[in-house]
Amino acid sequence: MTKSVFITGTSTGLGKLTAIYFAQQGWNVAATMRSPEKETELTQYSNIKIFPVDVTNVDQVKAATEAAISAFGQLDVVVNNAGIGAYGPLEFADETTIDWQFAVNVRGPINVIRAFLPHFRAHKGGMFINISSFMGVTTAAPTGSLYNMSKFALEGLIEGLYYELKPLNIDLRLIEQGGSAGNNFLANVIWNENPEIHDYDGIIRKTKDLMENAGPDILDDPQQIVEAIYAVATHQSTQFRTLVGTMGKSLMALRNSVPIEEYLEHIAANFA
Repeated sequence: MTKSVFITGTSTGLGKLTAIYFAQQGWNVAATMRSPEKETELTQYSNIKIFPVDVTNVDQVKAATEAAISAFGQLDVVVNNAGIGAYGPLEFADETTIDWQFAVNVRGPINVIRAFLPHFRAHKGGMFINISSFMGVTTAAPTGSLYNMSKFALEGLIEGLYYELKPLNIDLRLIEQGGSAGNNFLANVIWNENPEIHDYDGIIRKTKDLMENAGPDILDDPQQIVEAIYAVATHQSTQFRTLVGTMGKSLMALRNSVPIEEYLEHIAANFA
């Protein structure tokens, strides 16, 4: 029987690559994005169907869930990929930016999970794969407090859900990726800025330099992340948390080997 997957945030980057890879492996793919009328690449695949979804819109999520189930009969895996980032000093963040960061990265997965739970319960099984970040289990740069908050929250949400969904044969997984080439992360970042206050200028500049000049020692091959997602979906990997990428693994090794105070001072020294 052909397997089916529902993936959020497939208009660009990792989400689009994941949708294409699953389709190439013979899966039916329900690919979601906010503006499906602009999509031209995914429409070339007969086993990909595109649905309009803003993950912060509960009604849209429910409608897309129902439409995908109607199209494919049964969904086996849901990949919560849609996400965005807000950077810059917390002091400068607009109220709307704070709420937006939480709405997309935390409430979005909640909306999707809640929409699919009746379907998974009815079929006595299913899997939610949640695209987190190594920034969900550690910190790596200044001015990323809001993004870190959202990914830490996602990690806690999924780990907490494990206990109530395990008896229902519903699996939960986390993919802790780092930056990858071609994921358009910078294009989707909102920067909290205030041109009248200069106390944070140095640390903002250093953080932007790090992101804008990231090389292969920082950015990973996105295909490596896609294949990690597929390995979890097909039970080739049974890890609850899958850490992908050189930088994330290095940071986690450091974080686990020293007291938190020493870790924080080590990271801070890189931006002094």
